[in-house]
Amino acid sequence: MTPLSRLRMADLLPVATIGLRTRPGRAALSVLGVAIGIAALVAVLGAVRSSQAQVLAQLDRLGTNLLTVTSGQPRGAAEEQLPDTAATSMGRTEGVLSASATALLDDVNVFRNDAVPDNRRGGLDVRVTDTALLSTLDASLLRGVFLDEATARYPVVVLGFKAATVLGIADLTGQTRIWLGDRWFVVAGILHEVELAPEIDRAALIGFGTAATEFGYDGHPSRVYVRTDTARTGQVRLMLPRAADPESPGRVAVSQPSEVLTARLAVTEASTSLFLGLGAVALLVGGIGIANVMVISVLERRREVGLRRALGAARRHVAAQFVIESMLLGTVGGGVGVLLGATVTVILANHQGWQPMVPPEAAAGGLAAAVLVGTVAGLYPAARAARMAPTEALRTA
Repeated sequence: MTPLSRLRMADLLPVATIGLRTRPGRAALSVLGVAIGIAALVAVLGAVRSSQAQVLAQLDRLGTNLLTVTSGQPRGAAEEQLPDTAATSMGRTEGVLSASATALLDDVNVFRNDAVPDNRRGGLDVRVTDTALLSTLDASLLRGVFLDEATARYPVVVLGFKAATVLGIADLTGQTRIWLGDRWFVVAGILHEVELAPEIDRAALIGFGTAATEFGYDGHPSRVYVRTDTARTGQVRLMLPRAADPESPGRVAVSQPSEVLTARLAVTEASTSLFLGLGAVALLVGGIGIANVMVISVLERRREVGLRRALGAARRHVAAQFVIESMLLGTVGGGVGVLLGATVTVILANHQGWQPMVPPEAAAGGLAAAVLVGTVAGLYPAARAARMAPTEALRTA
C-alpha cells in the first residue's frame, strides 16, 4: 500500500505565504477590506459600551428617586399654579424624603445691569424657591452660598450655572449685583449644573419672602421637586397627584427626570443593531475581496500548482496552501481591525468625556469572525486549484 502523503506545517506556511510576500500591495488591500469591517464592529460595540457605562454612572450618581410635579399643562405651555399647600402635603406623603416648591415668575426679567434692553432676556427665567431646594435636588454650589431663612427675605439671588454663564458672572469677588425685576439683587451663589433639572440651570433663584414683598408673589408653586425613598418611588409617584391637588388630581403631572437618561440607553441599543449591520456588510465585502484576490492568485500561479502536482503534491496539499493563505489574510485583517476599532473607541470616548471601554468579547469575536471569513473566502479558490490536472496546468501556464 502506498503510504499517505503528508505535508508538514513547517513546509506549508512558507508555501502558503508566497503570494503574500511576492505581492504585498495586493495583500494589503485585501487585509484593509477585512480590517475596515472588524474595526467598524469593534468601534461600535466599544462606543456603545462606553456610552452605556457613562449613563449608568450618571444614574448611580444622580439617583432615580427624584420626581417633578407640575400642573398637567400641554407641552410648551407656561407653568400653571398648583395649590399653595401642594409642597407641604406631598412632603407628608409616606415614602417622601423631602419636597421643595418653586414658582416661575413670568413677568420678571433678569439682566446683567440696568442698561440692557428689555428684549434681550437671554432665555433666562426668574424662579422663587424654598431654602431646601439644594438638598432635594442633591445639587452643589460652584461659588458662594445658597439661600437661607435670612437671605430669602432680602434682595439676594442664587444663579443657575447657565444663567451665570449668560450673565457673564464667573466669580463673586466683591459685591456682585444683577438687575432683576427693575431693582438690584446681590448674587450670593452660583450652582453647579443640575443635570436632572435643567430649568434650574437657566434660572435666577430668589426667596419666597423677597418674591412676596417685591413682586406680589401669592405663594402658589408651579413646580415641586420631590425626593423619595428609592424602593418606593413608583408607589409614591401614584400618590402625589392626589396629595398635590385633592380636588383635581387629574390636573397634576408627575415626571421622573432620570427617565431621560434611561431613554438614552434604549436609543443606544436601538441604533447599535444598525451600525453592527453596516459593519457586517463591510466585513462581507472584505471577504468577497479576499475570495476575488485568491481566484486571481490561483490563475496566476497555475504553473506553480501544476509543477507541485507533478512532483507528487496531493490535491489536499494544494487546497491547504490556498486556504491557509486566505485565512492568514483574514487573520491579519482581523488583528488590524481590532486595533483600529479600539483606537477609534478610545479617541471617541475621550472626546465625549467617557471612560473608554472595549468589550473583550468584541475584540475576540471580531478576530474570530475575520478568521472565519478569511477561511470561507479561500474555500472556492482552493477547490479550484486542487482540481487542476498537472498536465493541463503546465500546458496553459
